[in-house]
Formats: sequence, C-alpha cells, structure tokens
Amino acid sequence: MKNDMVASDLKTIMHSKRANLYYLEHCRVLVHGGRVEYVTDAGKKSLYWNIPIANTTTLLLGTGTSITQAAMRELGKAGVLVGFCGGGGTPLFSANEVEVAVSWMSPQSEYRPTEYLQSWVQFWFNDAARLSAAKAFQYERLRCVEQFWTTPKTFGDAEFNVEGTQLGLVLESARNAMQRASDSMVLLTEEAHLAKSLYKLAAHAVGYGQFSRAKRGAGTDSANRFLDHGNYLAYGLGATATWVLGIPHGLAVMHGKTRRGGLVFDVADLIKDAVVLPQAFISAMRGDEEQTFRQACIDVFARCEALDFMIETLKKVALQTAKSVA
Repeated sequence: MKNDMVASDLKTIMHSKRANLYYLEHCRVLVHGGRVEYVTDAGKKSLYWNIPIANTTTLLLGTGTSITQAAMRELGKAGVLVGFCGGGGTPLFSANEVEVAVSWMSPQSEYRPTEYLQSWVQFWFNDAARLSAAKAFQYERLRCVEQFWTTPKTFGDAEFNVEGTQLGLVLESARNAMQRASDSMVLLTEEAHLAKSLYKLAAHAVGYGQFSRAKRGAGTDSANRFLDHGNYLAYGLGATATWVLGIPHGLAVMHGKTRRGGLVFDVADLIKDAVVLPQAFISAMRGDEEQTFRQACIDVFARCEALDFMIETLKKVALQTAKSVA
C-alpha cells in the first residue's frame, strides 16, 4: 500500500538539525513528479536534480535562476527559507519569512525607518498599553466599516444597500463592548460577535439569504470562498504595511498568542470587514469567477486607499501608544 507524504509533514525535522543550504544559479526550480527539483540544460537535454526540502534550511537563487509558484508553495510548507541573491550568494535581494499558511517574500533593506519600531517596542511589553493599541485598531476598523458601507460608489456600480440605522446600532454596540474589554481574549470574542452581525447585514443588503461562515477550505458556497480569497489579499496588504514601517510580524496586539505573524492579521482586520466582506457577497450574487472577484477587490482597495489607511493607522497607534507609556 502506497503511503503518500504531504509537504507539511516535512517540518518534523528541526531547522537546527537540517544539513543543507543550497545555492543555485543558471537553472529553473520547479515541481516535477511531485518533488521540488531544479533543472539545467545540457545541450538538447534537460537534467533534473532533486532538492531534499525536508533536510534543507535555506535556498539561495543566484544569477540566471527562476522558480515556479508551485515550487514556492512546497518550499513554504516545508519551512525552507528562500532568497534571491547575486552571483556567489551576495548580496541578498529578497528573502521570505514563513507565516501560518502564508509565505511573505519580503524585500530586504537596511534603510527602512526605525522610528515606528522603536515606538512599538516601547509599549509592546506593557500589557495595558498593548490592549490599548488593540482597542485603537478596533475603533479604526469600526470607523472604516461605517465610512465605506455608507458611501455611494465604494463598490463601483454594484448595489450594496445596507440599512443605515441597523448598521449604526451594531457598530455602537461593538464599540461599547470593546471599550469595556479587560484583555485581548475578551476583545477577540467581541470581534467575533461583530463579524457575525456584519455577515448578516451584508447578506441581507444583497439578498443573499441565509449565510453561515465556514472554516477556511470548508465552505462550499461562493461567499465563503470569496471571503477566504479576499482575506488573503488583505493579509498581503497587511504584510506590506508592516514591512514598510519595519515592524516585525510577531509583535501583534491581538492575534499573537497563536500566530507568529499575528500583526499581519491585526492590520488586515482594519479593512477586511469594510472592503472584503461586502465585495465577497456582491461578487457571489453576481456569479463572478475567482479572477473577477480578485480584480474587484484590488480595485476597491485602490479606490479606498486601503494600504495608505493601514500604514497611517500603524503610525498613529505606534506613536500615540508609546507616548502614553513614556
């Protein structure tokens, strides 16, 4: 009987015990026969060589190299650090940091600002200050929902007729509950209650009918699939915003208990409900394909200046919270 091994199982070898760092040049890295391999040309022949990703810590791709999306997916699952570099392994142009379910390929720079990182760590080890920062994020999230859900043309020509009075009551109730939250776990609980109410309002606004949020990968209806897809787009923006300001993904204010990349999730939450959630239901009702939905999300992100909003919110929270504990 054949026993298939999935890439995620390969993490069982600790990184400190892995043997290999690979540097490759003038080749292509791809998935071939279910394995990650690199291929070189020898005259009219192509030669394939296996990369033992279970026992590899780092893969450096030098001059004349390329890599497929499928290969990056498998390398990410196996916890292999990947970097693009110049000839001989230097300089390092870009490297990835593996997060939960997502690999961010972050450009490396020695000249990113340190002001916001210094402000962030100034308050981050103070439990009360960290809770204050988490609440500030949530207040901005609520403001963003109120603004974009009630502004005409936020979602182009699509009809999204949310009942304003009911939305106001939901947001006000959430704001009051979040103000009373005594710790991040209570805040997360209130966040879940808010999300459930917003799902109901959005489904009603487009006439979607009954909706129940399914776990990632378990949803069979289009709204659930679009929510998963759009949320990952928001995570990409969140990762970009934190990288721009030089704040490590591990310094979360809400999601850090279980996720090493928790700050990405914190920042993405600023716009997920305001932008992704309505667009998911709008696209589901229109019968959009994945590509159409993705482009619609990207368009509304640009229209709402989502990345700028994330960056400015991070700046404000970093400086104001640090000032409060100074």
